[in-house]
Amino acid sequence: MRRFVFVLGSTLALLTGCANLDARRDLPLLSSVPTENRPVVRPVRSVSSFSESLVCMDRMFRDARVPPTLIASKQIPDASGKVPVAAKEMIVTALSQLSRTSGAFRYVDYEIDLVKQDTVQNLTTLLLNNNQIQLQRPALYVSGAISFFDQSVASRSGEVGTSASRLETGYSRNRSASLVGLELHLGEFRSRTLIPGIDSANEVVIGTGNEGLDVAGRIGRYGVQFNVGRDYAQGTGAAVRTLVELGLIEVLGKWARVPYWQCLSLDQAHPEFQRQMRDWFDEQKPEESLALVQRALVAEGYLQPPVATGMSPVLKTALARFQVDRGITPSGDMNFETWERALRNYVSFDDKGLLVRVGWGRPGLGQTDMAKPANAEAPALPELPGQPSGVDGKPVEPAVTTAAAPLTRQVDVRIENVLRGTSQFEVGEQVFLSATLSHAGFLYCFLQDATGTVVRVLPNNQHRSVMVPARQAVRMPDWMSPNPGFIIEPSDPGAEAFVCLASDVELTPKLPEPLRVAPFTPIQGIQTPDQLVTLFKQAGEVAVGTVSWRVVPRTSVQVKR
Repeated sequence: MRRFVFVLGSTLALLTGCANLDARRDLPLLSSVPTENRPVVRPVRSVSSFSESLVCMDRMFRDARVPPTLIASKQIPDASGKVPVAAKEMIVTALSQLSRTSGAFRYVDYEIDLVKQDTVQNLTTLLLNNNQIQLQRPALYVSGAISFFDQSVASRSGEVGTSASRLETGYSRNRSASLVGLELHLGEFRSRTLIPGIDSANEVVIGTGNEGLDVAGRIGRYGVQFNVGRDYAQGTGAAVRTLVELGLIEVLGKWARVPYWQCLSLDQAHPEFQRQMRDWFDEQKPEESLALVQRALVAEGYLQPPVATGMSPVLKTALARFQVDRGITPSGDMNFETWERALRNYVSFDDKGLLVRVGWGRPGLGQTDMAKPANAEAPALPELPGQPSGVDGKPVEPAVTTAAAPLTRQVDVRIENVLRGTSQFEVGEQVFLSATLSHAGFLYCFLQDATGTVVRVLPNNQHRSVMVPARQAVRMPDWMSPNPGFIIEPSDPGAEAFVCLASDVELTPKLPEPLRVAPFTPIQGIQTPDQLVTLFKQAGEVAVGTVSWRVVPRTSVQVKR
């Protein structure tokens, strides 16, 4: 016993004062810190139930020719003090999503905060005082607040237990639901008045729950105790983002007088859509999920059959391209976010209002709930060679399938300042155009005037890069920019045309010498858009979009006194 005390005392003395700790002995542990502090999952885009509805509203604004409008927003306060979120920044993000192709709204970013001064605010104040910057006055502004947060509006709890001489058990279960509300209004900035009837008041329920099990017992003279529990808590941040996006769709749809409710009735806006998709994803084996995504990528034109099974460099590249076009973090890996975006168009409602998969069935996968609803509008996944699909889980006989040609990318070229009817301009009247790609790619645009002269408009000295993201309008000229760099102004009567060509790869080095001249310089030997298309197709596969208009002499207006 004395020896044990002596050894213990010596050890404590050594640890406390007789010797210094050497950090080098912990080198294996310390060297792992730079990697251990990294997250263990890849980052994902912040999405809500109405992300796809924002894209739908963007297309609706563009089809309705909603003119570019400057808009601002007040701070969105939280009257309850229990929802600490940056609601104003969520409004800015949603407005950006609403204007990707339509250009309907441009946010005026000017905020005065006497307490939290930042570099942009200080520089803005300095330039304003020296008349070196001019702020544009917005036409509209968003006002509102998180009006209430009712905590634990409804709750359920229960406990039960047993007791004996050598064993005690206990079980508890608690559920509660809170309610958060958001009010949004739209006002006219010129008069600082709120527009009557342009408002939104929505609420969302946030749930929490937990359950636990406690067991305690005695074995001889020793006691044993353990407990297990699990709980969940839905976040207020995601709830407020959903309310912000829903509110903006409602107020801006009312202001623009467009049928915004059509975008809110999408399957993807259903509250259970994401959860149901996650359940289906978890039910599948990795190779089954990958096979379904491959079929969807073929349908979208990112892959060409025949497709090899399993992950390959070709598939990884196709996944990355698809992720970029859909606003997903481009990793090239197969994850739930990519799987959900690829298969969301193959989901519909059955006659009972339940979400069902359309055309997912394949013999041997053991899926039996593939009933195609009678009112389904969702398309069925395409069949690949050796992978026939079934309906109602019934196997189908292997059919002789031919590799369908992949969908080519689409180039949507529009004249933005013509509302309806025949496109016709007078001499000297400016023309505003835009081009949008269905897939990210390299874009080239040319103008043929009434004299037969062809010039390259894009790329140019201001926009040297020809790489264009998917579903984002390229305006030519950019009428929302204070310095567009050029204008398109017809000078001679006659027919004019504008042609845009898009490709997966950079085609400039492969083009003939006449097409590699400086922008806005006449191209020798080219007089029609068809000649341009022919030369580009010799360099590689391209998609083409054209638009034409007529130029008439300017009509003179006489004023008689």
